[in-house]
Amino acid sequence: MLRGIPDIIGSDLLKALADTGHGDLIVIADHFYPPITKTPNGVSIQAKGNGAAEMVDAILKLVPLDVEYEEHPIQYMVPDADSGITLESSPVWEDTVKAVVNNGYKAECVGPLERTKFYEKAAHAYLTVCTSERLPYGCIILQKGVL
Repeated sequence: MLRGIPDIIGSDLLKALADTGHGDLIVIADHFYPPITKTPNGVSIQAKGNGAAEMVDAILKLVPLDVEYEEHPIQYMVPDADSGITLESSPVWEDTVKAVVNNGYKAECVGPLERTKFYEKAAHAYLTVCTSERLPYGCIILQKGVL
Protein backbone atom coordinates (compact mmCIF):
# COMPACT_ATOMS: atom_id res chain seq x y z
CA MET A 1 0.00 0.00 0.00
CA LEU A 2 1.21 3.50 -0.87
CA ARG A 3 0.25 6.73 0.83
CA GLY A 4 -0.73 9.92 -0.95
CA ILE A 5 -1.80 8.28 -4.22
CA PRO A 6 -5.27 9.44 -5.34
CA ASP A 7 -7.82 6.62 -5.21
CA ILE A 8 -8.57 6.87 -8.94
CA ILE A 9 -4.94 6.14 -9.87
CA GLY A 10 -4.73 2.36 -10.19
CA SER A 11 -1.50 0.37 -10.13
CA ASP A 12 -1.24 0.10 -13.93
CA LEU A 13 -1.66 3.84 -14.30
CA LEU A 14 0.80 4.54 -11.49
CA LYS A 15 3.42 2.37 -13.24
CA ALA A 16 2.78 4.05 -16.60
CA LEU A 17 3.08 7.52 -15.05
CA ALA A 18 6.32 6.49 -13.37
CA ASP A 19 7.65 5.37 -16.76
CA THR A 20 7.13 8.82 -18.30
CA GLY A 21 9.84 11.44 -18.43
CA HIS A 22 10.38 15.11 -19.17
CA GLY A 23 8.50 16.19 -22.28
CA ASP A 24 6.38 13.04 -22.53
CA LEU A 25 2.76 13.52 -23.52
CA ILE A 26 -0.14 12.07 -21.57
CA VAL A 27 -3.58 12.01 -23.19
CA ILE A 28 -6.62 12.08 -20.94
CA ALA A 29 -9.20 10.61 -23.30
CA ASP A 30 -12.96 10.89 -23.22
CA HIS A 31 -15.24 7.87 -23.57
CA PHE A 32 -15.27 8.09 -27.37
CA TYR A 33 -11.55 8.49 -28.07
CA PRO A 34 -9.90 5.57 -29.94
CA PRO A 35 -6.50 5.17 -28.23
CA ILE A 36 -5.23 2.31 -30.35
CA THR A 37 -5.75 4.01 -33.71
CA LYS A 38 -4.75 7.52 -32.54
CA THR A 39 -1.66 6.45 -30.57
CA PRO A 40 -0.76 2.98 -31.87
CA ASN A 41 2.71 2.93 -30.26
CA GLY A 42 1.58 4.26 -26.89
CA VAL A 43 0.40 2.68 -23.68
CA SER A 44 -3.37 2.67 -23.08
CA ILE A 45 -4.75 2.44 -19.53
CA GLN A 46 -8.43 2.11 -18.67
CA ALA A 47 -9.67 4.46 -15.95
CA LYS A 48 -13.38 4.09 -16.56
CA GLY A 49 -15.80 5.56 -14.04
CA ASN A 50 -13.86 8.84 -13.91
CA GLY A 51 -14.24 12.16 -15.69
CA ALA A 52 -11.47 13.83 -17.66
CA ALA A 53 -10.95 16.84 -15.36
CA GLU A 54 -11.11 14.58 -12.31
CA MET A 55 -8.30 12.49 -13.83
CA VAL A 56 -6.25 15.62 -14.61
CA ASP A 57 -6.54 16.66 -10.97
CA ALA A 58 -5.39 13.25 -9.72
CA ILE A 59 -2.48 13.02 -12.16
CA LEU A 60 -1.27 16.54 -11.31
CA LYS A 61 -0.89 15.43 -7.69
CA LEU A 62 1.86 13.10 -8.95
CA VAL A 63 3.22 14.54 -12.21
CA PRO A 64 4.75 18.00 -12.80
CA LEU A 65 3.83 20.08 -15.85
CA ASP A 66 6.39 21.30 -18.36
CA VAL A 67 5.87 24.99 -17.56
CA GLU A 68 9.51 25.88 -18.28
CA TYR A 69 9.41 24.90 -21.96
CA GLU A 70 5.77 24.98 -23.01
CA GLU A 71 3.38 27.93 -23.02
CA HIS A 72 0.44 25.50 -22.70
CA PRO A 73 1.60 22.21 -21.15
CA ILE A 74 -2.08 21.32 -20.86
CA GLN A 75 -4.27 21.58 -23.93
CA TYR A 76 -7.92 20.64 -24.35
CA MET A 77 -9.56 19.63 -27.60
CA VAL A 78 -11.79 22.18 -29.34
CA PRO A 79 -13.65 21.92 -32.66
CA ASP A 80 -11.68 22.69 -35.82
CA ALA A 81 -12.24 26.28 -36.98
CA ASP A 82 -13.72 25.10 -40.28
CA SER A 83 -15.97 22.42 -38.71
CA GLY A 84 -19.05 24.61 -38.36
CA ILE A 85 -19.26 23.62 -34.70
CA THR A 86 -19.29 26.45 -32.19
CA LEU A 87 -18.47 25.56 -28.62
CA GLU A 88 -17.58 28.54 -26.44
CA SER A 89 -17.05 26.68 -23.18
CA SER A 90 -17.34 23.29 -21.57
CA PRO A 91 -17.49 22.09 -17.96
CA VAL A 92 -14.56 19.79 -18.83
CA TRP A 93 -12.40 22.75 -19.87
CA GLU A 94 -13.48 24.87 -16.90
CA ASP A 95 -12.93 22.04 -14.41
CA THR A 96 -9.53 21.30 -15.97
CA VAL A 97 -8.45 24.89 -15.38
CA LYS A 98 -9.68 24.63 -11.78
CA ALA A 99 -7.68 21.41 -11.30
CA VAL A 100 -4.56 23.06 -12.71
CA VAL A 101 -4.92 26.05 -10.38
CA ASN A 102 -5.71 23.82 -7.39
CA ASN A 103 -2.44 22.00 -8.04
CA GLY A 104 -0.36 25.17 -7.93
CA TYR A 105 -0.14 26.20 -11.59
CA LYS A 106 -1.37 29.32 -13.35
CA ALA A 107 -4.58 29.10 -15.38
CA GLU A 108 -2.69 30.53 -18.35
CA CYS A 109 -0.75 27.29 -18.80
CA VAL A 110 -3.97 25.70 -20.14
CA GLY A 111 -4.89 26.31 -23.76
CA PRO A 112 -7.13 25.07 -26.58
CA LEU A 113 -6.00 22.83 -29.43
CA GLU A 114 -8.12 22.20 -32.52
CA ARG A 115 -9.32 18.63 -32.98
CA THR A 116 -7.12 17.82 -36.00
CA LYS A 117 -4.00 19.28 -34.35
CA PHE A 118 -4.92 17.46 -31.13
CA TYR A 119 -4.91 14.12 -32.96
CA GLU A 120 -1.58 14.94 -34.62
CA LYS A 121 0.00 15.77 -31.26
CA ALA A 122 -1.65 12.83 -29.49
CA ALA A 123 -0.08 10.45 -32.01
CA HIS A 124 3.23 11.06 -30.18
CA ALA A 125 1.89 10.43 -26.67
CA TYR A 126 3.45 7.79 -24.48
CA LEU A 127 0.30 7.26 -22.42
CA THR A 128 -3.45 7.46 -23.01
CA VAL A 129 -5.72 7.35 -19.96
CA CYS A 130 -9.20 6.29 -21.06
CA THR A 131 -11.93 7.84 -18.90
CA SER A 132 -15.72 7.71 -18.98
CA GLU A 133 -16.01 11.41 -19.87
CA ARG A 134 -19.10 11.82 -22.07
CA LEU A 135 -19.12 15.57 -22.68
CA PRO A 136 -18.12 16.55 -26.21
CA TYR A 137 -14.51 17.52 -26.74
CA GLY A 138 -13.56 16.06 -23.37
CA CYS A 139 -9.98 15.15 -24.31
CA ILE A 140 -6.88 16.74 -22.79
CA ILE A 141 -3.11 16.47 -23.38
CA LEU A 142 -0.57 17.05 -20.59
CA GLN A 143 3.15 17.52 -21.17
CA LYS A 144 5.25 16.27 -18.29
CA GLY A 145 7.86 18.52 -16.77
CA VAL A 146 10.48 18.11 -14.08
CA LEU A 147 10.44 18.64 -10.34
